[in-house]
Amino acid sequence: MTAETSVPSTALLAGADRDGSNYTARHLLVLEGLEAVRKRPGMYIGSTDSRGLMHCLWEIIDNSVDEALGGYCDHIDVILHDDGSVEVRDNGRGIPVDAEPKTGLSGVEVVMTKLHAGGKFGGGSYAASGGLHGVGASVVNALSARLDVEVDRSGHTHAISFRRGVPGAFAAAGPDAKFETGGLRKAKKIPRTRTGTRVRYWADRQIFLKDAKLSLDHLHQRARQTAFLVPGLTIVVRDEFGLGEGGSKGEESFRFDGGISEFCEYLATDKPVCDVLRFSGQGTFKETVPVLDDHGQMTPTEVTRELGVDVAMRWGTGYDTTLKSFVNIIATPKGGTHVAGFEQAIAKTMNEVLRAKKLLRVAEDDVVKDDALEGLTAVVTVRLAEPQFEGQTKEVLGTSAARRIVNTVISQEFKAFLTSTKRDAAAQARVVMEKAVAAARTRIAARQHKDAQRRKTALESSSLPAKLADCRSDDVDRSELFIVEGDSALGTAKLARNSEFQALLPIRGKILNVQKSSVTDMLKNVECGAIIQVIGAGSGRTFDIDAARYGKIIMMTDADVDGSHIRCLLLTLFQRYMRPMVEAGRVFAAVPPLHRIELVQPKKGQDKYVYTYSDRELREKLLEFQSKGVRYKDSIQRYKGLGEMDADQLAETTMDPRHRTLRRINLADLEAAEQVFDLLMGNDVAPRKEFISGSAATLDRSRIDA
Repeated sequence: MTAETSVPSTALLAGADRDGSNYTARHLLVLEGLEAVRKRPGMYIGSTDSRGLMHCLWEIIDNSVDEALGGYCDHIDVILHDDGSVEVRDNGRGIPVDAEPKTGLSGVEVVMTKLHAGGKFGGGSYAASGGLHGVGASVVNALSARLDVEVDRSGHTHAISFRRGVPGAFAAAGPDAKFETGGLRKAKKIPRTRTGTRVRYWADRQIFLKDAKLSLDHLHQRARQTAFLVPGLTIVVRDEFGLGEGGSKGEESFRFDGGISEFCEYLATDKPVCDVLRFSGQGTFKETVPVLDDHGQMTPTEVTRELGVDVAMRWGTGYDTTLKSFVNIIATPKGGTHVAGFEQAIAKTMNEVLRAKKLLRVAEDDVVKDDALEGLTAVVTVRLAEPQFEGQTKEVLGTSAARRIVNTVISQEFKAFLTSTKRDAAAQARVVMEKAVAAARTRIAARQHKDAQRRKTALESSSLPAKLADCRSDDVDRSELFIVEGDSALGTAKLARNSEFQALLPIRGKILNVQKSSVTDMLKNVECGAIIQVIGAGSGRTFDIDAARYGKIIMMTDADVDGSHIRCLLLTLFQRYMRPMVEAGRVFAAVPPLHRIELVQPKKGQDKYVYTYSDRELREKLLEFQSKGVRYKDSIQRYKGLGEMDADQLAETTMDPRHRTLRRINLADLEAAEQVFDLLMGNDVAPRKEFISGSAATLDRSRIDA
């Protein structure tokens, strides 16, 4: 081996090619015709998996739908053949079969073999179309092992086949049959009134992944969607391959004469709060585009475009927003300028009318887009010639004028609805506006709650309140937290409790009524904050019952009216901010005695003290003693509060699990409970006053602690 040949190749490249002498024009590869599509298919169909396979089918279907948009076609058949091929038939005008002057090829060959060729470049064939770049059919042809085209036109059926983009004819069925190159040929005579196009293709498995396959569900969804967007068009999907569930075959037909109004109703899943609103209009804009002139040359020309807007929408009782947008009949799942104009118009107009009608207070912020769109189901469509998309997949509209025109049309129409003086329309408009205001207030309250939780307050500190008398046990299932009314009762309860598993938290009098207070006010309240902090599971949406430090929460209040009121306030706090504790049956009310009867010379086995828990029980017990000759002292003790008991009495009657009585709080009827809490503890005074007045006659006056 010589010294020259022993030099590593990397060194040769690094040294010899520093001046670029080895990099010449022969290294450049020029891809002509459909070669570029086969080399880089992802540029044209997005990917070579199932999504790309479906995109090819959409391209062929959309060409037929363009005929329907122009009013030339009312029936499309999509057939999934059992040999794996797919066929699309329509009764439109048929692809032109005469010679194209510039190339000398027939119209069918131009459409199927030339990129950026077709009738959608300003030649007047289509005012609005789904295929816009002139590459759809030719891309599908390039990515097909075989593609057959039959055109009914001018009294003849014209036929041609392609093998990976090369025109000709196959000797037999299937992509593996013998193939000879050739051009368009006349197959047979037909009535001159019969027109249409049939395209059948076999996807090239050299291009697509082995596991790529068509989705029947997606095909049905797209066919249904297109039938909604083009009223009067019938689309039939026939599955002969067996893509259905369990390999089943079948046929589905789609036709909807109600258009996007019917589409809007179909998409909505919640109950409506207004009728389907249909807004439409149009506007014009100018742009400079290359236009194909009579000599076949592309000449930059300023043209005036018309953009039509058609929107169907309705609000429902739900909270989710469903918005489908389309340009001509092409779905734009990622939105674009038309969606931006629509959303801007809804939010801006909503705020203008809310301020004018004083449904928003001066100090309140404007409703934002998400507030206005909450519960909205909408179908936004625009139609125009040569829209600008971001890529061949057409997922985002880029035509800048669409934002302005859609904004103007929707603003005018939506404002007319919101300010309508007709009784039904005005009532529906008010409900829609009130829904947006409620959404805004809920959003602001949630944000305040989140901010309040983030602040370093006593609620967030790691140390527990000093007034908590905690228990020693860490066993959550066994531990109990007594919420005790007043510091006086706390002293007795400390002596009466079992400190192994019973904890005490005193509260001072009546806590905040959280039913008519904001989240921020609730968190600022010392008593509410202490309860939430001691339980240790958070509050509201962040409440985690698994983090609760105690198995039972027991409200121990005096057996009087004030004690009942405090218990109601505590229940309101738990029901609104710690409801999972109530739903799990872990919240209880202690039942302390109301009276103590001291017996005179009790018999053996008889308790010296007898406790009763209501005036009725006291009367019945005294009558029982009199009938049995049991003597008792006349000075019957009436407990006005827990602090009047000594530790032994409190333990025996209220705290000792062996003798006490607890009342479990549950939510057997959640809706009724919500209504009662709102009625008795909410902001509206009038319904509460009416309830008290109406229920006065049914009150048992003997139960009044007077």
